[in-house]
Amino acid sequence: MAQLRAPADDQRQQEALHGDKGGVDVAGGGGGNESNKKASAGLCGVLRERKVVDLARAKRRLVEVPYTATLAHTANALLAARVSAVAVAAPPGHWIGAGGSMILESDPATGAVRKHYIGMVNMLDILAHIAEAGDEADADDEAVDLGRRMAVPVSSVIGHSLEGLTLWTLHPNTSVLDCMETFSKGVHRALVPLESSADNVVAVELVESAPGYRMVTQMDVVRFLRAHGAELRGVLSRTVRELGAVSEAVFAVASGARVIDAVKAMRAASLTAVPVVDAAAVGEETLQDGVGKKAVETFSATDLRDCPVARLQPWLGISVTEFKRKVAEYRASNKPVVHGADATGTGVPVAADADAPAAAAVATDEEQSDEHPLVTCSLESTLCEAIEAAVTRHVHRLWAVDGDGLLRGVMSLTDVLRAVREAALGEDRELHSIVPS
Repeated sequence: MAQLRAPADDQRQQEALHGDKGGVDVAGGGGGNESNKKASAGLCGVLRERKVVDLARAKRRLVEVPYTATLAHTANALLAARVSAVAVAAPPGHWIGAGGSMILESDPATGAVRKHYIGMVNMLDILAHIAEAGDEADADDEAVDLGRRMAVPVSSVIGHSLEGLTLWTLHPNTSVLDCMETFSKGVHRALVPLESSADNVVAVELVESAPGYRMVTQMDVVRFLRAHGAELRGVLSRTVRELGAVSEAVFAVASGARVIDAVKAMRAASLTAVPVVDAAAVGEETLQDGVGKKAVETFSATDLRDCPVARLQPWLGISVTEFKRKVAEYRASNKPVVHGADATGTGVPVAADADAPAAAAVATDEEQSDEHPLVTCSLESTLCEAIEAAVTRHVHRLWAVDGDGLLRGVMSLTDVLRAVREAALGEDRELHSIVPS
């Protein structure tokens, strides 16, 4: 399924990332008194001055489904909109949101509450639900009844993944630096109200009422870092080994592993993606230590998203390699999804971008699965090179390999944001220790 982007969307994204022409010089080189220059110096100055609302304004309207939608309809909505998570909306006054949150959308004219976002459902929630079906089938020695499992209301699977236990919301005036603190702990996305009713700026909020929300993701922040590469070159020019951005623990699955077994193993380990190693023989454990092995491709929850629900049932029993091939063939044979009439074909509405032309195809901030080779880096790659690869190839992780192409670790966007934030705070402490207040 090809992805197209409207020129207006690209322009809005670049303006949000780089700032308006008349904006503040985030590097601290513009006019102003010495105290202002001191406050804006360094990495922390760049990351503190920009707010998440600057990133949120460039985003399209929130993709959502009603709480009554079935899981099959929700999966179709994810596929149609090319995203990995959707907000679940319900009538106000009848639900407690995930984590005790109370995130409401109000009418911009009257202020009356018109919907309550009770949670987010992502591909890991659906993956967990499918894995449970596999466990039940094994216990009863029966085939997986995926149709029955996918007919449940989407509200029943909120919180199946750890991240889904809370509906993450950021105040619009949260700095990018504080947003990075949240995202560096494994939170992948958060809602941001374009206008907030809260007086105090608290990074993560549980109570909010606003006329509209946008979703800001880890990838949005990484794009911001890329756009400000000149100002952040002090940290971006360092190697991923030096920054400690690569995790040496990497789990893999054999190319001959069945899809349902891989899904169950990933669910148990809370993994959304694993490298597929070149080994047709499947051991006793589906997940295996990938270090020192040759990876050939990636199997992820996004691959499941790209598989139409009608074909998922018969494909659960084939190997992950064969599954990837079939999904690639299906994607190549289908046209891009465009905004307009019911994009899901199921009656489940997918919010269109109010700022984009009606004929504009969906632009997404979520990971794309494709048939291309692995996206990798070496331990000596600079963080700038790693970010460039992640953004241009639109992946959420890079597999670290040695000179022979053998796995040595993995670097996720969580690791990237943690490394940059720690470097920024370290530089800030050094700056304040040598520069008098």
